[in-house]
Amino acid sequence: MLQTAAMLRLRDYQRASLDALSAAWGRGGGDAAAPGHLVVLPTGAGKALVIAALARETLAENPRARVAIVTHSRELVAQNFAELTRYWPEAPAGIFSAGLRRREAGAQVLVCGIQSVADRLDAVGPRDLVIVDEAHLIPRAADTRYGRFLAGLRAATPGLRVAGFTATPYRLDSGRLDEGAGRLFSGIAYEADTFDLIRRGFLAPLVSKATLTQLDVSGVGRRGGDYIPGELEAAVNRDGITRAAVAELVDYGRGRRAWLAFCAGLAHADSVRDAVRAEGYACETVSGETPRRERDRIVAGFRAGRTRCLTSVGVLGTGFNVPEVDLVALLRPTRSTGLYVQQVGRALRCAPDKADALILDYAGLVRMHGPVDAVTVRSAAEVQGQLRGGAGGLRAKPCPGCGALIALNASTCEACWTEPEAEALPPHDAAADDALPILSTDLGGHGIGPGGPAPVPEPAWHPVTGLSLQAAPDGLDLVIGWRDGAAEADWHVRLRPERSGYEREKAVHWWRGLGGGRDAPMTAAGFLDRAACLTRPAAIRIRPGRLSEQIECRAPDGRILGAVRRRPGYDA
Repeated sequence: MLQTAAMLRLRDYQRASLDALSAAWGRGGGDAAAPGHLVVLPTGAGKALVIAALARETLAENPRARVAIVTHSRELVAQNFAELTRYWPEAPAGIFSAGLRRREAGAQVLVCGIQSVADRLDAVGPRDLVIVDEAHLIPRAADTRYGRFLAGLRAATPGLRVAGFTATPYRLDSGRLDEGAGRLFSGIAYEADTFDLIRRGFLAPLVSKATLTQLDVSGVGRRGGDYIPGELEAAVNRDGITRAAVAELVDYGRGRRAWLAFCAGLAHADSVRDAVRAEGYACETVSGETPRRERDRIVAGFRAGRTRCLTSVGVLGTGFNVPEVDLVALLRPTRSTGLYVQQVGRALRCAPDKADALILDYAGLVRMHGPVDAVTVRSAAEVQGQLRGGAGGLRAKPCPGCGALIALNASTCEACWTEPEAEALPPHDAAADDALPILSTDLGGHGIGPGGPAPVPEPAWHPVTGLSLQAAPDGLDLVIGWRDGAAEADWHVRLRPERSGYEREKAVHWWRGLGGGRDAPMTAAGFLDRAACLTRPAAIRIRPGRLSEQIECRAPDGRILGAVRRRPGYDA
């Protein structure tokens, strides 16, 4: 038991989620027709560990208790069982899944697939606790597998407790899971904050780009709230668009390990796959039509690094656990906030040598649904209401300085640190070097309003002792001398304005940060020819972040020239 307790050591937010769930059950007096409570944890936050701990603590409280952990796919059944027994080796657990060819119905903790148990209540027997993984997949109607299963268990055990775990507690067709007729959950017991978990290092930081290639769905019809699948695929599966999108994907992804592209249909996924292969990278397609063993082989190759890219149609949005994913291409326009969050969530897990994950937003999803860490149950419901009403539901605004999309309530743009005007400017065409923040604020401790991180003390200004810009074999060498008290130091920053991706962005940000203006030269020679436009800062101050430093530059007359990012150990 001591070993079990050690292996089930929870992080503070995981412990808080179980305490909140226990408190919700303890209050009682809930809706008898909807006795369940929801726990909302973002992808990668350790949901499997929390589920294992909940099952163990239930049995510790009542050694005769019987628990069912139910989900919708054999992959998740196998994954949940593996995680349960890894965290709790002596768990009295078994599997009931036709797809896995195991029917251990008598297990005290039964990990099962809803397709296998919905009509086998006699085999499953009475249960005291049902834990539903990926609860957002539960349909609203009572006459469904989940509805029949829970109703049957409730009839056998009137005091049945139900806990639903999900990253997205809402559905496109019926709204919040804890509201409306036919709901199975009476409320949300706990909801973790995505940005807080990123800031604390529990989830991987996300960065994003507004791509030059944008998918046009203006003429696509809608059914059930989302785009009609056939019309959507016809609109986006065009050879020229696909080749242009993949060219950008490859350009941004060269230094990244695992790319995941969400596509609008099988033909579209195959087209993207073929275009990636034409660029010289191994790529496979996974869809609902992929045979089980073939899918396992493909995912295993991707996980091992033999395949650089996977293109997906509808099957990797939930339950896909490859922490190494560090690039997600959003090539499937959707009006579903839940689908958007689930797709982006594939990149949130931390992995060795993974500094961050890049989200390429070809489909305009950040503009429609908002930065992923700002999506809450309430905001998602608002967006879906606006979309159903035809209002468009824009959740982001363009920065007047660089064109990046930022949260509607952001006071400063993370990409160029411009302070937007009170009135949002009209939308504009995206540019490839626009930073499209998929997080509502940066990781340097700058909150954007109520609920943001607590303010941090202002860092001190350091005098600048010198500034030079010189030609280098592969670009430019920018040297800044500065003093911290009695100590003096030099920064050498290599600028490569003729390259693309991060290197071009870095050069542009340094040009703007040193007062050169918005339009940075395109070449190293142009930087040198126009060096007189730059202003030597009188002082700099440094705001440390988890992965990079924000450097603010102040002119001799006190003006703030601008700000840039510097990644120690990388930018030199």
